[in-house]
Amino acid sequence: MTHAISIDAVSKRFASLQALDHISFTVEHGEFFALLGPNGAGKTTLISAMAGLSRADSGQIRIMGHDVVAESRAARMKLGVVPQELVFDPFFTVRETLTFQSGYFGIRHNDAWIDELLHKLGLTDKANVNMRALSGGMKRRVMVAQALVHRPPVIVLDEPTAGVDVELRQSLWAFVKELNAAGHTIVLTTHYLEEAEALCSRIAMMKKGRLIALENKDTLLSRSAAREVSLQLSGPLPASLQPLSLRQQDGRHILALPDIAKLEQVLSELRLAAVEVRELSVHETDLEQVFVKLMHGGQL
Repeated sequence: MTHAISIDAVSKRFASLQALDHISFTVEHGEFFALLGPNGAGKTTLISAMAGLSRADSGQIRIMGHDVVAESRAARMKLGVVPQELVFDPFFTVRETLTFQSGYFGIRHNDAWIDELLHKLGLTDKANVNMRALSGGMKRRVMVAQALVHRPPVIVLDEPTAGVDVELRQSLWAFVKELNAAGHTIVLTTHYLEEAEALCSRIAMMKKGRLIALENKDTLLSRSAAREVSLQLSGPLPASLQPLSLRQQDGRHILALPDIAKLEQVLSELRLAAVEVRELSVHETDLEQVFVKLMHGGQL
């Protein structure tokens, strides 16, 4: 069985810059996959190679089993990319833009799907408005519609919510989750790590052209083992709990919590010492903490 995306030992150099360094991974059918990394990590270079906009120096990329070089036309039919930069033709209306995009893929009589895209992305009342008259957020909605106009099974979203308002972000994710539930494979790059954590099931992280992490989200988060409990107490921390103490912060004791079951032992020790808990909060590891740690060379 073919993968939705297969990337095998892909490398790309620009003069002295090694933008991609033997990148290999696969994305399965129907996955919601995150591709994360700081600026300059190589994410957009990789997406450009996937879309056939640039050619890797070595290695192979396949989209739904089609080689992006040897079978470029078939590969592009299977892929929709929402680029990071706003690119549009200022002479067309929104509907004309989508109609022409359909034509690029040889699709005629696509009005019903275009109408659905306009509705789902909140563009119906802008259908006959010229592209240059739209706000940045509205232009980004049109770019999403352009990427979807040929109904690709694989969709790549490169920073789709950068600089957009909360309403667009919520409506966009609602629509993308519908597409994923219907079987579309989604690859997301974003600097909003809370989006990746909420939406994606598997996560790849890149740094300086290399893949430094590739795991199921829950596994990645659990390996960090950075769960903490913050306690505001009526008295000193009992000696029996001192080995768990990480620091004191704003009058609170911060304790390491290897697993959530350990919390009952902590509370039991406090009761035995007649120390009252005035306030308690548990802090789980989030994706941002894991990301920062890995990008600074830390080990999970």
